[in-house]
Amino acid sequence: MTATQILLLIAAYFGVLILISYFTGKEDTNAAFFKANKSAPWYLVAFGMIGASLSGVTFISVPGAVAGKQFGYFQVVLGYFVGYLVIAYVLLPLYYRLNLTSIYTYLRDRFGSTSYKTGSVAFLISRTVGAAFRLFLVAKVLQLLVFNQFGIPFPVTVLITIALIWLYTFKGGIKTIIFTDTLQTLFMLTAVIVAIFFLASALNLNSITEVYSNITNSNMSKVFFFSDGNDPQYFWKSFLAGIFITITMTGLDQDMMQKNLTCRNIKEAQKNMLSFAVVLVFVNILFLALGLMLTQYAEQNGITAKKDDLFPTIAMLPEIGIATSAFFLLGLIAAAYSSADSALTSLTTSFCIDIIELDKKPQQEQKKIRKRTHIFFSFLLVAVIILFDTIFTDVSVIWELFKAAGYTYGPLLGLFAFGILTKKHIKDKYVWVIAITAPLLSYFMNLYSKELLFGYQFGFEILIVNGLLTFIGLLFITNKKEVNTGL
Repeated sequence: MTATQILLLIAAYFGVLILISYFTGKEDTNAAFFKANKSAPWYLVAFGMIGASLSGVTFISVPGAVAGKQFGYFQVVLGYFVGYLVIAYVLLPLYYRLNLTSIYTYLRDRFGSTSYKTGSVAFLISRTVGAAFRLFLVAKVLQLLVFNQFGIPFPVTVLITIALIWLYTFKGGIKTIIFTDTLQTLFMLTAVIVAIFFLASALNLNSITEVYSNITNSNMSKVFFFSDGNDPQYFWKSFLAGIFITITMTGLDQDMMQKNLTCRNIKEAQKNMLSFAVVLVFVNILFLALGLMLTQYAEQNGITAKKDDLFPTIAMLPEIGIATSAFFLLGLIAAAYSSADSALTSLTTSFCIDIIELDKKPQQEQKKIRKRTHIFFSFLLVAVIILFDTIFTDVSVIWELFKAAGYTYGPLLGLFAFGILTKKHIKDKYVWVIAITAPLLSYFMNLYSKELLFGYQFGFEILIVNGLLTFIGLLFITNKKEVNTGL
C-alpha cells in the first residue's frame, strides 16, 4: 500500500469512530462519561475488553517474540485465566457492593485519605506508562509506513495519534468507548485471521490439520519450561506472574474496571469477566500461531526483521496484497486505540474523582474541569511517548511493559491485598513512604538478584515481590484497632 492509501484508510476508520462518538456522546454528562449510566450490555463490554486488554503491544510484540521465546508466553496466559477468576469472585462483588465509580475509593474507606491518594497516584503513573508504551509502538509503525514518506517528524505523528483519540472520546467518555472497543476488537481479530490464512497459503499449508501439524512439529511451539528455576520463563514464575499481572493490571486498574462497572449488576459483570477470560485464552493462541508462521515465512524469504518489526514488515510487502495489508493496518490501529482511548478516559476519571474530588466542586464547574483534565492527560501521553522514543530501540515492547508494571502496580497489589486479607488498621499518613520504598527495593533486588540469590533471575514475578514488600511494610505501620474489610 502507498502512504496515500494508508492515510485514506486511517481517515475512513476514524470517520466511523467519530460517527459512533456523535451518537453515543449526545448525553454529555459526567454520569455518562464516567459510568455510561450503568446501562451497558455485558456482552458488548466483554467483547470490547478483548481489544482493550490485548492492545497494539500484543498485536505486534507477541508474534514478534516467538522466535526468541517460543510459546513460553502462553504460561503467562494460563495465569491470566486464574487471575480473571479472582477478579470475578473477589474484587467485582466488593466494587459493586460499595457502588464505586473509582475503585480506589475503597482505599479511602478502608484506610484513609493518604492511602486513597497513594493508590490513585500509583494507578495514574501505571496507566500513563502502560498507555504510552502501547501507543509508542503503533506510532513507530505509522511513522515507518506513512509519515516518514511525507517528512513528518515523530513528535508530530504522536500528536496526531493522541488528537484523534481525544476527538472521539471527549464527550461520551466510557459510554462511547464501549461501542468503539467492540468495533475495534472485531477489526483486530479479523486482521489476525486474515494474516494466518495468507501465511498458511504461502507456506503451502492447505488445511487446518496441516497448520496444526506445522505448529506442533516446530521447535518454536514449546510451551512449558520446567527445567531451570533461574530461567525468567520458568513455568511457575510465569504462571504466578500471569495471575498477579491480571489481578493488578485488570482488577486493580481503573481503566479495565471502569468498563465492568458500567454493567447493570454484579451478575452481568461476572458473566462479562468469565466469558472474556475464556475467549482471551484462545485469542492468545492465535497470536502465538501467527508469530510462528511469520517467523517461518521470514526464514523462507530471507527477511531479516526481528521482534516488533516482524509483523509490520511482512504485512506491508507488495506480494502480500493490498487487502491483507489493509486488514493488518486496521487491526493494528484498532488494537492500539481500543486500549489507548479507554486509558485516556480512565486517567481523566481517576484524576477527577480521586485527586481533585470533582464531586466537591461547584456543579456548574464540573464538566469544564473534566474536559480540561482530559486535554491535560492527552498532552501528558504525548510527552511520555516522545520520551520513550529516546530510550527504547531494539526491544520487545510487551516485555518492557510488563517489567514496568512490576514496579508501578506493586503498591496497589499490596494495598488491596492488605485491605481485603487482614482486619488491621494502619497509620495512614505513612502509606506513601511504603509505596515508594517497596518498588525501589524491588528494583535493586532485581538488579542484583544473580549475586544475592545464587544466580536467580527475576521475570514478571517481580510484581509479586513488590506487592509482598508493600504488604510487609504495611505491617510495620499497623494499629491495634481492627476494622471490617468490606468482604
